[in-house]
Order: sequence, then structure tokens, then C-alpha cells
Amino acid sequence: MRSLLFAFLIFHGVAVQTAVFAQGLVQSAREQVGVTLAYDPAYRVLAFPGGDVPLAVGVCTDVVIRAVRAQGLDLQAAVNQDMRRNFSAYPQSWGLKRPDSNIDHRRVPNLMTWFSRQGYSRPISQKPADYDPGDVVTWSLGRGLTHIGIVSDRRTWSGVPLIIHNIGAGTQEEDLLFRYSIIGHYRLANVAAK
Repeated sequence: MRSLLFAFLIFHGVAVQTAVFAQGLVQSAREQVGVTLAYDPAYRVLAFPGGDVPLAVGVCTDVVIRAVRAQGLDLQAAVNQDMRRNFSAYPQSWGLKRPDSNIDHRRVPNLMTWFSRQGYSRPISQKPADYDPGDVVTWSLGRGLTHIGIVSDRRTWSGVPLIIHNIGAGTQEEDLLFRYSIIGHYRLANVAAK
């Protein structure tokens, strides 16, 4: 019922305030470890709103989408709403002429744009202490490839936060924060998400 109300409000242009909490994001992401076992970037037709690929598969963005959705914010609907109003503000890398609710929210550059447009950007830093549990981080893997994950509440022995993500072997929680070049840092947690 909550998701139906959210969908109704989104489509009618009503600002929706949903509290997103750090521990909830971390827990919801961690619950995907051992459940999402494969990386599958295939294009799929999804229900809208609230659509998802089968839980056993997904890509890096699906970890974030599922964790945020468990907190009451449907990124599929939110990104689609903003793209309908501001399509030119989003990357034009895929040759689309209009929003596609099946895939737009599953692309890292689109999520980066949406997070930035909502005011969730945080400074990029090489200091582990600057990354709080529940923060969302994006990386450049080189050759135009990007990646996204959620900062864990667990740390390495040297104090670097672990990352919950899917880079090819299903959802994992591991030491990844400084392995690649960080290109985005966002804090959705403990704020009212629009």
C-alpha cells in the first residue's frame, strides 16, 4: 500500500518526504549478500513503479536501488519523474530521446545526476573517516566504466570502511573504497529524501 501511495503522489507531482536512515541502508544492502549471486546487465522490461530484476541477479545499481527502496524511496519512480521534467540534465550517452523507466535508474551516471540534483553530494576524499555508513560512492573503473556501492558500518583492520556492492560475483561486502578512482560521494541517509 505504501508503494502505491508513493507512486500516486509521484505521478501527481506531490513532493514526497521519506526518511532514509544510514543503518537501514546498510542492513538492506547487506541482506542482498548471499541472495544476489550473479551479475546480469541484460535489459529487462520492469513493472513501474517498484519494478526489479529477479533478486538472484543484478548489477551494481540494483544493490543501491533495493536498499533505498527498502527505506521507502523508489529510485525507479524518482529518477523517471525528474528525467521527464529535465531530460537534458541527464547524460545522453545511450541515444534515448525520452526517459525509459526500465533502465534509466539502473545506470550509474543517471543515479549520480539524480543524487546531485537532490543536493546529496558530499566532498570526495581519501580519508576513511569522511565516509559514513550508508553513504553512496561511485567510481571510475576506466575505459568509461562506472561502479556504485554503499558504505558499510564495518571496517578493515586499518579503519577503511567496507563497501557493499556487486561488481561481477553477486552482492559482496569487501574492501573496495580506495581501489578505484572515486568520482562521486553522496549522503542520502538521515535526511528527508524528496
